[in-house]
Amino acid sequence: MAQSKFRNMEEFAAACGISRPTISKYFHDASSVRQSTRKRIEAALEEYDYRPNIFAINQNRRKTKNVGIVVPYLSDPVYGEIARNLERRCIEAGFRATLFSAHGEQELENEALERLKSLRPAGVLLAPLGRHSDVKALADFCDEVPTVLFDRNIPAIGQAFVGSDNESFVSQSTKYLVASGEQPCFFEMKQPLNPNSIARRRSYKKSMKALGLDPVYVQVEGSGWNLEEIGYKGALKILEAQSFPTNTVLCSNDRLAIGVLAACHEKGLRVGRYPGCALRVAGHDDHPSARYTCPSLTSVGHDYDALSNSGLETLFNLIEEDGRFENRNEFIYPAKLVHRESA
Repeated sequence: MAQSKFRNMEEFAAACGISRPTISKYFHDASSVRQSTRKRIEAALEEYDYRPNIFAINQNRRKTKNVGIVVPYLSDPVYGEIARNLERRCIEAGFRATLFSAHGEQELENEALERLKSLRPAGVLLAPLGRHSDVKALADFCDEVPTVLFDRNIPAIGQAFVGSDNESFVSQSTKYLVASGEQPCFFEMKQPLNPNSIARRRSYKKSMKALGLDPVYVQVEGSGWNLEEIGYKGALKILEAQSFPTNTVLCSNDRLAIGVLAACHEKGLRVGRYPGCALRVAGHDDHPSARYTCPSLTSVGHDYDALSNSGLETLFNLIEEDGRFENRNEFIYPAKLVHRESA
């Protein structure tokens, strides 16, 4: 295959069966790649007579080897897991990851973006706050710095988005719970925390209607990121007042569900999918500790590996394209239902 058939390094990587970050790492510093991989790359270079755009590589070398990662709230275990995966992959590709948390506050999100500018990052992976973000500040930052949004999409901002299909999250859980027992009520915060929560609410309504059932919402008061506490206090009030409207509780996310499990335990209610249990409880996200709750939590989970790999691959491609794609790219990954003991 002639060099002219490769428009960029990504196509060459696909042709020789080696990841794009590894190819990039080789061209930056061949000695940083293990010997066996280096031989494969050099054999492919000879076979395809490929020569990279040295000017573009030199331009990229003027940038730092920093990659910024910004999340809404680092102590949220779901974001902690995604950030851990992203950071590890940055290290493997020869980049230094610099991690920022917005702590749920617009001012701190803006401050993180300003600090990143001073670091002159090669690119940034950004999970924005969403409805609490300063949209203009985000747009200005993404125009200046190659940025890939992840988890929370804000259309028309950034050159790319990588995230999970929130509709498939709830459609899977709703169908499963209806097929295996009493229809679920949807347990959520009265004021949704982010766009994903709103998307899940819509999907629950759509899924219930498709099954010929009326949606039943249980909305609790609360704000901020102390979701386990909000779930616990909200469920406790419901159980003390009367009970849930159905014996199946589908929570908007796993952190709320963990709070519900704690409230049920305090009230002496057995949760699970076996005879003699008072309630079934399920959630969404496949929280890293969901398998260790008591009972273990049935959930619908992110594909953490796919999200991390795709996010970083997309960012490296964006850096190679000098911060601009011809069209905004979106990569949406389906969720996976994880059966456990709680429902």
